[in-house]
Amino acid sequence: MKISILGNGKMGKEISKIAKKRGHIITCIADSKNPGISLNLDNTDVAIEFSTPSSAYENISHAINSGVPVVSGTTAWLQKLKQINELCEKKKGAFLYSTNFSLGANIFFELNKKLAKLMKNKKYKCKIHEIHHTKKLDSPSGTAITLKQQINEINKNKTIITSDRVKNNAGTHQVTYKSDVDTIEIKHTADNRNGFAMGAIIAAEWIIGKKGIYSMKDIIDY
Repeated sequence: MKISILGNGKMGKEISKIAKKRGHIITCIADSKNPGISLNLDNTDVAIEFSTPSSAYENISHAINSGVPVVSGTTAWLQKLKQINELCEKKKGAFLYSTNFSLGANIFFELNKKLAKLMKNKKYKCKIHEIHHTKKLDSPSGTAITLKQQINEINKNKTIITSDRVKNNAGTHQVTYKSDVDTIEIKHTADNRNGFAMGAIIAAEWIIGKKGIYSMKDIIDY
Protein backbone atom coordinates (compact mmCIF):
# COMPACT_ATOMS: atom_id res chain seq x y z
CA MET A 1 0.00 0.00 0.00
CA LYS A 2 1.31 3.44 -0.93
CA ILE A 3 0.66 5.97 1.83
CA SER A 4 0.91 9.76 1.93
CA ILE A 5 1.50 11.16 5.41
CA LEU A 6 -0.23 14.53 5.85
CA GLY A 7 1.33 15.86 9.04
CA ASN A 8 4.76 14.84 10.26
CA GLY A 9 4.54 15.45 13.99
CA LYS A 10 4.96 12.74 16.61
CA MET A 11 1.98 10.77 15.33
CA GLY A 12 2.98 11.11 11.69
CA LYS A 13 6.48 9.85 12.43
CA GLU A 14 5.16 6.90 14.44
CA ILE A 15 2.70 6.00 11.68
CA SER A 16 5.48 6.09 9.06
CA LYS A 17 7.68 3.82 11.18
CA ILE A 18 4.99 1.20 11.81
CA ALA A 19 3.69 1.37 8.22
CA LYS A 20 7.14 0.56 6.86
CA LYS A 21 7.43 -2.39 9.24
CA ARG A 22 4.13 -3.70 7.83
CA GLY A 23 5.55 -3.52 4.30
CA HIS A 24 3.86 -0.31 3.16
CA ILE A 25 5.53 2.45 1.15
CA ILE A 26 5.51 6.13 2.20
CA THR A 27 5.20 8.08 -1.05
CA CYS A 28 5.25 11.64 0.34
CA ILE A 29 5.13 13.53 3.61
CA ALA A 30 3.55 16.90 4.34
CA ASP A 31 5.04 19.11 7.03
CA SER A 32 5.38 22.81 7.84
CA LYS A 33 7.81 23.30 4.94
CA ASN A 34 5.86 21.13 2.47
CA PRO A 35 2.12 21.80 2.92
CA GLY A 36 -0.18 18.90 2.11
CA ILE A 37 -2.07 20.95 -0.46
CA SER A 38 1.10 21.25 -2.56
CA LEU A 39 1.77 17.50 -2.77
CA ASN A 40 1.10 15.40 -5.86
CA LEU A 41 -0.95 12.44 -4.65
CA ASP A 42 -1.17 10.61 -7.99
CA ASN A 43 1.05 7.81 -6.67
CA THR A 44 -0.94 7.35 -3.44
CA ASP A 45 -3.40 4.62 -2.40
CA VAL A 46 -4.44 6.31 0.84
CA ALA A 47 -3.63 9.43 2.86
CA ILE A 48 -3.26 9.44 6.65
CA GLU A 49 -3.81 12.90 8.07
CA PHE A 50 -2.57 13.92 11.53
CA SER A 51 -1.67 17.58 11.11
CA THR A 52 -2.89 20.70 12.91
CA PRO A 53 -6.36 22.23 13.35
CA SER A 54 -5.40 25.06 10.96
CA SER A 55 -4.29 22.78 8.13
CA ALA A 56 -6.54 19.72 8.49
CA TYR A 57 -9.40 20.99 6.32
CA GLU A 58 -7.12 21.87 3.38
CA ASN A 59 -5.17 18.62 3.67
CA ILE A 60 -8.28 16.45 3.70
CA SER A 61 -9.95 18.43 0.90
CA HIS A 62 -6.84 18.10 -1.26
CA ALA A 63 -6.76 14.32 -0.82
CA ILE A 64 -10.47 13.90 -1.56
CA ASN A 65 -10.22 16.17 -4.62
CA SER A 66 -7.26 14.03 -5.75
CA GLY A 67 -9.39 10.88 -5.57
CA VAL A 68 -7.46 9.51 -2.58
CA PRO A 69 -9.16 7.91 0.45
CA VAL A 70 -8.38 9.76 3.67
CA VAL A 71 -7.99 8.62 7.26
CA SER A 72 -7.87 11.61 9.63
CA GLY A 73 -7.25 11.94 13.35
CA THR A 74 -6.66 15.68 13.75
CA THR A 75 -8.91 17.29 16.36
CA ALA A 76 -10.21 20.84 17.02
CA TRP A 77 -11.23 21.53 13.40
CA LEU A 78 -14.62 19.82 13.41
CA GLN A 79 -16.61 22.96 12.69
CA LYS A 80 -15.75 22.13 9.06
CA LEU A 81 -16.46 18.40 9.24
CA LYS A 82 -19.85 18.82 7.56
CA GLN A 83 -18.19 20.45 4.52
CA ILE A 84 -15.69 17.60 4.29
CA ASN A 85 -18.49 15.02 4.44
CA GLU A 86 -20.37 16.88 1.70
CA LEU A 87 -17.22 17.05 -0.45
CA CYS A 88 -16.61 13.34 0.05
CA GLU A 89 -20.16 12.52 -1.05
CA LYS A 90 -19.92 14.86 -4.04
CA LYS A 91 -16.62 13.35 -5.21
CA LYS A 92 -17.73 9.80 -4.36
CA GLY A 93 -14.65 9.48 -2.20
CA ALA A 94 -13.82 7.69 1.04
CA PHE A 95 -13.21 9.39 4.37
CA LEU A 96 -12.73 7.97 7.86
CA TYR A 97 -12.48 10.25 10.86
CA SER A 98 -11.92 9.45 14.52
CA THR A 99 -10.91 11.45 17.55
CA ASN A 100 -8.99 8.36 18.71
CA PHE A 101 -7.62 5.50 16.58
CA SER A 102 -6.61 3.22 19.43
CA LEU A 103 -8.62 -0.01 19.16
CA GLY A 104 -8.74 -0.13 22.97
CA ALA A 105 -10.05 3.43 23.17
CA ASN A 106 -12.79 2.63 20.67
CA ILE A 107 -13.85 -0.36 22.76
CA PHE A 108 -13.84 2.14 25.67
CA PHE A 109 -16.24 4.34 23.66
CA GLU A 110 -18.64 1.40 23.41
CA LEU A 111 -18.36 0.75 27.16
CA ASN A 112 -19.02 4.45 27.78
CA LYS A 113 -22.27 4.31 25.80
CA LYS A 114 -23.37 1.12 27.57
CA LEU A 115 -22.67 2.61 31.00
CA ALA A 116 -24.48 5.84 30.08
CA LYS A 117 -27.58 3.80 29.20
CA LEU A 118 -27.40 1.96 32.51
CA MET A 119 -27.07 5.25 34.39
CA LYS A 120 -30.01 6.95 32.67
CA ASN A 121 -32.39 8.52 35.18
CA LYS A 122 -30.17 7.45 38.07
CA LYS A 123 -29.13 10.01 40.71
CA TYR A 124 -25.46 10.24 39.72
CA LYS A 125 -23.39 13.20 38.64
CA CYS A 126 -21.03 12.50 35.74
CA LYS A 127 -17.63 13.99 34.99
CA ILE A 128 -14.76 13.23 32.62
CA HIS A 129 -11.10 13.77 33.38
CA GLU A 130 -8.42 13.58 30.68
CA ILE A 131 -4.63 13.79 30.77
CA HIS A 132 -2.32 14.33 27.78
CA HIS A 133 1.23 15.41 27.07
CA THR A 134 2.17 19.06 27.41
CA LYS A 135 2.49 19.63 23.64
CA LYS A 136 -1.09 18.66 22.83
CA LEU A 137 -2.68 21.65 21.12
CA ASP A 138 -6.33 21.23 22.12
CA SER A 139 -7.91 21.06 25.55
CA PRO A 140 -10.13 19.23 26.25
CA SER A 141 -9.05 16.46 23.92
CA GLY A 142 -11.16 15.23 21.04
CA THR A 143 -11.52 11.90 22.84
CA ALA A 144 -12.94 13.60 25.94
CA ILE A 145 -15.37 15.57 23.79
CA THR A 146 -16.52 12.35 22.09
CA LEU A 147 -17.10 10.72 25.48
CA LYS A 148 -19.13 13.74 26.62
CA GLN A 149 -21.22 13.77 23.44
CA GLN A 150 -21.99 10.07 23.82
CA ILE A 151 -23.12 10.55 27.42
CA ASN A 152 -25.16 13.68 26.77
CA GLU A 153 -26.98 12.14 23.80
CA ILE A 154 -28.24 9.40 26.10
CA ASN A 155 -28.70 11.18 29.42
CA LYS A 156 -29.01 14.88 28.58
CA ASN A 157 -26.50 15.53 31.36
CA LYS A 158 -24.33 18.58 31.84
CA THR A 159 -21.18 16.50 31.92
CA ILE A 160 -18.08 18.36 33.12
CA ILE A 161 -14.66 17.80 31.51
CA THR A 162 -11.45 18.56 33.39
CA SER A 163 -8.00 18.40 31.79
CA ASP A 164 -4.38 18.06 32.83
CA ARG A 165 -1.24 18.29 30.71
CA VAL A 166 1.63 16.14 31.94
CA LYS A 167 5.00 15.54 30.31
CA ASN A 168 5.21 12.32 28.24
CA ASN A 169 1.63 11.22 28.94
CA ALA A 170 0.21 9.43 25.89
CA GLY A 171 -3.39 9.85 27.01
CA THR A 172 -5.66 8.93 29.92
CA HIS A 173 -9.46 9.25 29.99
CA GLN A 174 -11.64 8.55 33.00
CA VAL A 175 -15.44 8.71 33.23
CA THR A 176 -16.81 8.97 36.77
CA TYR A 177 -20.37 8.68 38.07
CA LYS A 178 -20.78 9.78 41.69
CA SER A 179 -23.78 9.66 44.01
CA ASP A 180 -24.20 10.27 47.72
CA VAL A 181 -23.37 6.65 48.46
CA ASP A 182 -20.89 5.38 45.87
CA THR A 183 -18.70 6.04 42.83
CA ILE A 184 -18.52 4.16 39.52
CA GLU A 185 -15.55 4.71 37.18
CA ILE A 186 -14.29 3.46 33.83
CA LYS A 187 -10.84 4.39 32.58
CA HIS A 188 -8.63 4.01 29.51
CA THR A 189 -4.90 4.65 29.69
CA ALA A 190 -2.62 4.62 26.65
CA ASP A 191 0.86 3.39 27.53
CA ASN A 192 2.41 4.82 24.35
CA ARG A 193 1.55 6.11 20.86
CA ASN A 194 1.85 2.73 19.16
CA GLY A 195 -1.83 1.89 19.63
CA PHE A 196 -2.97 5.13 17.97
CA ALA A 197 -0.57 4.70 15.05
CA MET A 198 -1.45 1.05 14.53
CA GLY A 199 -5.15 1.84 14.58
CA ALA A 200 -4.69 4.54 11.94
CA ILE A 201 -2.79 2.11 9.69
CA ILE A 202 -5.43 -0.59 10.16
CA ALA A 203 -8.06 2.00 9.22
CA ALA A 204 -6.05 2.94 6.10
CA GLU A 205 -5.76 -0.70 5.08
CA TRP A 206 -9.48 -1.19 5.66
CA ILE A 207 -10.71 1.82 3.67
CA ILE A 208 -8.97 0.88 0.39
CA GLY A 209 -11.57 0.18 -2.28
CA LYS A 210 -14.46 1.65 -0.28
CA LYS A 211 -16.63 4.70 -0.90
CA GLY A 212 -18.39 6.71 1.76
CA ILE A 213 -17.95 8.22 5.21
CA TYR A 214 -16.80 5.99 8.06
CA SER A 215 -15.62 5.91 11.66
CA MET A 216 -13.60 3.47 13.75
CA LYS A 217 -16.87 1.88 14.85
CA ASP A 218 -17.23 0.53 11.30
CA ILE A 219 -13.91 -1.27 11.75
CA ILE A 220 -14.65 -2.49 15.27
CA ASP A 221 -18.00 -3.92 14.09
CA TYR A 222 -16.61 -5.32 10.80
